[in-house]
Amino acid sequence: MTTDIKVHVLHTGLVQVDRALPFHDYYRNPLAFTGILRSHINQITLPVSSYLIEHPKGLVLIDTGWNESVRQSQWHELGMQVQINKAYLPAGWSVREQLATLGYKPSDIDYLVLSHLHSDHASGLKLVKEAKKILTSDAEWQAANRDKLRYINKMWRDVNVETFAYESANVGPLHQTFDLFGDGSVQFVATPGHSAGLSATIVTGKDGREVVLAADVGYARESWEKMVTPGIVVDRKAAIESLAWIKQEAAKPNVVEALANHDPQVMPHVVTLSY
Repeated sequence: MTTDIKVHVLHTGLVQVDRALPFHDYYRNPLAFTGILRSHINQITLPVSSYLIEHPKGLVLIDTGWNESVRQSQWHELGMQVQINKAYLPAGWSVREQLATLGYKPSDIDYLVLSHLHSDHASGLKLVKEAKKILTSDAEWQAANRDKLRYINKMWRDVNVETFAYESANVGPLHQTFDLFGDGSVQFVATPGHSAGLSATIVTGKDGREVVLAADVGYARESWEKMVTPGIVVDRKAAIESLAWIKQEAAKPNVVEALANHDPQVMPHVVTLSY
């Protein structure tokens, strides 16, 4: 049993998108992020991250990256979404393979928490569906099962997904969090905008040092440094306010790292905090 908190930053795939998707505010064309009628020279390839937290109170996985099925057919997994997001999964990169490399089976995961249910975060869910408890916010779950354009609900069909409700707290742009262990060490923070129920994560050590996992509030550190929102949002105002909160958090002296899910400057590594 670990006596520290270890945050493993994993790359569980790659995604090719138009550069306007992560950095919407640089482009006048509001549909540039779709890549439609735009040259291939505007395409960029970004990592798709997941996070494994080894915690004294349990093993926590955040997000799942791509399913191994994309190696055979992106169309079968993504359908029409492949026009916007092209999925790549090199050998050894799937969430199942990454866990095995670290010596774990999916059934060893105590909590699998989905920051949101967009395809690049939920596609690999069935690879780890034996996790003891699978959670996402109730706001995200409701949105994902209504919206057939932004979500592909076959990705969680026949998977036992439970939901959590945010509670009032003095953290986040809405002052709403879900405290996983009830001790403030792993908090999921309501950060809507990119999706209705998007959760960022704050991991806190006993000495107050923190790691902020921004999910898709911004696609890279540049996003909050320059206040550039992503192309896909359900509420641009909320997206700006959530991004401003990440910017504020990232600047705090006790924050050792603030990480965006798709930042090409972030390599796989481990951050250790005391507990």
